[in-house]
Amino acid sequence: MFLKSRKLGILGVGNMGQAIIKALIDSGTFAASRIHFSNRSSGKIEKVKRLYDINAHTTNEELVDNSDILIIAVKPQDLEEAVEPCRSSFRKDQIIISLAAGVEFKLLRRLIPEGHLTRVMLNTPVFVRKGVVGFLSENDLYEEPLRELLSPLGAVIKLEDGDPFEAFTVASSSGTGFIFELMSYWQDWIEEHGISTEEARQIVVQTFLGTAAMAEASQETFEELQNKVTSKKGMTAAGLESMRSLEIEGLMRMSFSKAAQRYRELGRS
Repeated sequence: MFLKSRKLGILGVGNMGQAIIKALIDSGTFAASRIHFSNRSSGKIEKVKRLYDINAHTTNEELVDNSDILIIAVKPQDLEEAVEPCRSSFRKDQIIISLAAGVEFKLLRRLIPEGHLTRVMLNTPVFVRKGVVGFLSENDLYEEPLRELLSPLGAVIKLEDGDPFEAFTVASSSGTGFIFELMSYWQDWIEEHGISTEEARQIVVQTFLGTAAMAEASQETFEELQNKVTSKKGMTAAGLESMRSLEIEGLMRMSFSKAAQRYRELGRS
């Protein structure tokens, strides 16, 4: 397979970078001996080297030189500082993957003159290998190796540039935060009715897990599944009627739009 003979580089080993490293090692996709990394914090370098026994480099230039596939896992505002010193080190045969939200190919190509560019967006459930990963490449030459590389993180979806990629980023990445917000409301209400914090949390987590599992196991629409648990004039119907009268959908759409606006601002900055 394509990946078996390649060396992988991770530029930036914050939480997301480490989640990727762990998933790739645990799944057997990459042996630790073929993973290289760099980070601007020397303390983080020592910690990651100790945790995963992978190859550390003190400069980004060294990392680029030792990578066939390079994942740039830094924040958008740190991207230029991270890759500018490496401009002359990038090679035509490299696959370069950027995780920087909002940073489009035009800017990436200005910073990275050589290599096959790919943009990837993922959400935090990749920490438990249950994430959703969207990718967008300049060309389809390496589509299958990219799927092979990303699949240990969760479901992999190929996207089109522009609005689809932006919508995916907001719905999956920001969406995880939105769901945690809803789960917090759920738990608070349950606790207010005499159930312990631990049990309230368990109820919420299991309700969300079970609901997601039902949806995953079915080909029916969300509306059809909802109808199965909603009796006419029953308690669920009464609650849904209240939610709809409060225009919860409109409020959620506003939240998505606000997140999308910030996504575009990050790219411009």
